Amino acid sequence: MLKHIKTISVFFIFVACLISGIFINERVYSKDIDYNGEEFINVTVYEKINPAIVLVEAQMIDGLSSGTGCIINKSGIILTSSHVVNNSSYIEVTTSKGETYKAEIVNIDSKKGDLALLKINSKKALPTIKLGDSSMVKVGQKVLAIGNPFGFNGTLTTGIVSRIDYERNKIQTDAAINPGSSGGPILNAKGEVIGISQSIFNPDNNKSNIGIGFAVPANEVKELVSAYIN
Repeated sequence: MLKHIKTISVFFIFVACLISGIFINERVYSKDIDYNGEEFINVTVYEKINPAIVLVEAQMIDGLSSGTGCIINKSGIILTSSHVVNNSSYIEVTTSKGETYKAEIVNIDSKKGDLALLKINSKKALPTIKLGDSSMVKVGQKVLAIGNPFGFNGTLTTGIVSRIDYERNKIQTDAAINPGSSGGPILNAKGEVIGISQSIFNPDNNKSNIGIGFAVPANEVKELVSAYIN
């Protein structure tokens, strides 16, 4: 009888441990998100790069011009599109954390590549982007774009390199680029900037995206920013 009781006790202890193990495993599993390969790239690249992306707002004679910028130097040097800030009377930059700074133009190249460099005065080191080698870009490769389209700050879109326009020296992509995205990064799967969003082509006067966007290749940017890279 005593042996029988012990057997039953051992059985119930085993069952209790088994159930506890299931619940423990379930709790652990619920804390881990099971990304697939593409999701993992999207999440990893975004979390790595978005802190270095800013909103650029410039006061023009005819209203407010909005775009995106990439911090290239931890002291506060920001790369953007020159058409976002050129001929502006006042420029303001807002970081991904919501910190706002007055910005000044330190260099501009509106003819060669539609590029401009801004400077903000930050008392702390800022996160920065890394420029990749755009000569290695291939049609069909995955790309990610981060920007502030229509004021929706920190928006991530994905797509591929659709075409390389060697004549105009532009990278074409179907990743959604909309008004407000100019100056934002086009990234490869490693999180390297391979281009700077510049313009879109559409039949409705830039009101929407139809999957034809253009970026200035990163190698075109390097000459302008070489003196400022960390």
